[in-house]
Amino acid sequence: MDALNALVALSNFVIVPAIAYGAQLALGALGVTLIYGILRFSNFAHGDTMAFGTAITILGTWGLQAAGISLGPLPTALLALPLGIAVTAGLVLLIDRGIYRFYRRQKAKPVILVIVSMGVMFVMNGLVRFIIGVDDIGFTDGERFLISAREFRDMTGLREGLAIRTTQVITVVTAALCVAALFWFLNRTRTGKSMRAFSDNEDLALLSGISPERVVAVAWVIAAALATTAGVLYGLDKSFKAFTYFQLLLPIFAAAIVGGLGSPLGAIAGGFLIAFAEVLVTYPLKKVLTYLAPEGWGPDGLVQLLSTDYKFAVSFGILIVVLLFRPTGLFKGQSV
Repeated sequence: MDALNALVALSNFVIVPAIAYGAQLALGALGVTLIYGILRFSNFAHGDTMAFGTAITILGTWGLQAAGISLGPLPTALLALPLGIAVTAGLVLLIDRGIYRFYRRQKAKPVILVIVSMGVMFVMNGLVRFIIGVDDIGFTDGERFLISAREFRDMTGLREGLAIRTTQVITVVTAALCVAALFWFLNRTRTGKSMRAFSDNEDLALLSGISPERVVAVAWVIAAALATTAGVLYGLDKSFKAFTYFQLLLPIFAAAIVGGLGSPLGAIAGGFLIAFAEVLVTYPLKKVLTYLAPEGWGPDGLVQLLSTDYKFAVSFGILIVVLLFRPTGLFKGQSV
């Protein structure tokens, strides 16, 4: 019985939150790796693209709520998500046409595009703060829990309860649908195959009649959709604050690089690896170890390896190790 209580406690505070967080990081990392695979530069504005898409979705959510429109037990933000994706896609296409295309035509080195993307990042961060402010915003409505800790205890008779939030389930289901749709698009459609060909060999793709501008435009639209979806899911699961998404850029890039830049499968694997590492290292294991240890032998301290204030240091540490010993990542993507 104590072993089951330990498993439930670990699931409640580590496994379930890490799965939801990993799905959010995986979607964000997919957008980063897609742009890197097509345009060959690391887009540092991706985190603020997530913030912008989420801010537009929040505004749409407030509008729907004011009109009395909702999804009942599900968050209203899911109805406003297409608006956020559309506006974000329009913005990134405008930025590409106005800024990045100039440097592509000049055959600028990737490091130049990275620096340019950092400038875009600061501008977008300011734009988001101007649009929606700097406060912490909660925009989740509907049913909060799919199953509450009390209901779980009543059903099982265990001392520990397992609480599964509706937003966690929505995150995992939405991420799975997005990943399935992306892989179907890349492997089954003509445009997706053109993007893969362009990523593998740009010169050969041009000789085959593939339009580079079309491939780039589609890549930006998909990246915007992934960024907005990841940002909204993260905001629903936790809350929205513009600066949080700026900080989220580190674990997203760590996930993309650990998995292998340019590898979609690597982005997904890297997202879950970073998420589980962050959550496990910063969780105090005292309760779990107390259940597993003989009576009276439980630890006195929290058994917490790192404070939650340093959770981003975990992804940074993993990133450094991977860059030192396997720069192509777990799935042998592009070398950094």
